[in-house]
Amino acid sequence: ETGVDYLEHKEHYDALGGIVVYTGTIDAYYQYQFGKLEYRSLRFESEVLDEENHQGVAVVNYTDRETPYTRIIEHKHFEFGSTEPGTKTVISREYSAEWKPGDEPYYPVNDDKNSALYAKYKALADAEPHVVFGGRLGEYKYYDMDKVIESALACVAVQMDKINQYKA
Repeated sequence: ETGVDYLEHKEHYDALGGIVVYTGTIDAYYQYQFGKLEYRSLRFESEVLDEENHQGVAVVNYTDRETPYTRIIEHKHFEFGSTEPGTKTVISREYSAEWKPGDEPYYPVNDDKNSALYAKYKALADAEPHVVFGGRLGEYKYYDMDKVIESALACVAVQMDKINQYKA
């Protein structure tokens, strides 16, 4: 199931099957017993522009200090279609934001303090035979999309090996 609060009904979901793939925050899974990991969040501002095409591509990243946002997303380019002359376009500006509980945790804060805290949670996770911790929140790791896919495929291969050993 997707789109559910696994932690709210953990016993129910654990009873449904053998292996759970958990992609939420690893510290929440363990009820913050060692403390809360820190994250960075994002804030979005969207705007409809009287332009056919604002930037020519879906995403442009801005890394200079002077620009207050980190990227502009022009949504029409994700559809890979053409637009009619005189149409409008929708953009979203993405701003880095301080994270607080209740906000969406987008990125881990990879410093010494959080790395040491994550190591404690990782040791607990390694001892969980029926739970696979995955993704940027479950692994407390920043991922580019190609690395997410690589990690997911490697995880599936490991799980398949475990299943095959169990059957043998």
